Amino acid sequence: MPDPSSLRDSTQIVLPCHALDGLGDRLLDRFTVTVVEDDGYYRIIGSPVEIKAASNFLARNGVAVA
Repeated sequence: MPDPSSLRDSTQIVLPCHALDGLGDRLLDRFTVTVVEDDGYYRIIGSPVEIKAASNFLARNGVAVA
């Protein structure tokens, strides 16, 4: 059985709210993800394929994604 934390890592990105300044609308228009604000952080949630693509998009736009 897979480790739950590895599944969670492949289906979400957690970033400080300021990291999406100017990119939030483009992110939502381009990818099928849900963005939830939680205590000063955004959780970007989606399928592993969408999260990987969104992560690449964010990295190309200067957002450090761990």
